[in-house]
Amino acid sequence: MKTATSKSTRTTGVEDSALNELFLDELKDIFWAEKHLAKALPKMIKGATSEELKTAIENHLQETENHVSRLENVFESIGEKAVAVKCEAMAGLLKEAEELLTETEKGTLTRDVAIISAAQKVEHYEIASYGTMKTLATVLGYTEAADLLDATLQEEKNADSLLTQIAEGSVNGQAKSEKK
Repeated sequence: MKTATSKSTRTTGVEDSALNELFLDELKDIFWAEKHLAKALPKMIKGATSEELKTAIENHLQETENHVSRLENVFESIGEKAVAVKCEAMAGLLKEAEELLTETEKGTLTRDVAIISAAQKVEHYEIASYGTMKTLATVLGYTEAADLLDATLQEEKNADSLLTQIAEGSVNGQAKSEKK
């Protein structure tokens, strides 16, 4: 049985629990999701028209790269190897984002609306995932992991809020006058 290390704030006795197994599965899932999101965001940046949207996505790309590193720290804090397992949900969301890019006209704000829509779907998935994992980490006694997951959760919420501000502040209203 694994015991607490100096770096970990692990509660002994949970390592073999079904809840711990679920937590690890979720962690592996979001690790894959973040790594693949980091590969997909440059396409969204390139496809965006609004400088404000491009900047927001560029900043979130940097955050996403930090999320990957932070997840590696979460794995380390609970004494597990960082492993990514394909996240079907994120794969589907990223596929939909690519389809929206090809279905909307380059250089239009309508495309920006589509990018924001796709990005917010991703953010909402991440918010749900990180909220759940933070709660599970807390229940399992993984204090350091819970803190790391909470930091990412707050960044995901902020990214979602910024996308809403961009959409409601300018992009949606300007896009409504574009013709087919």
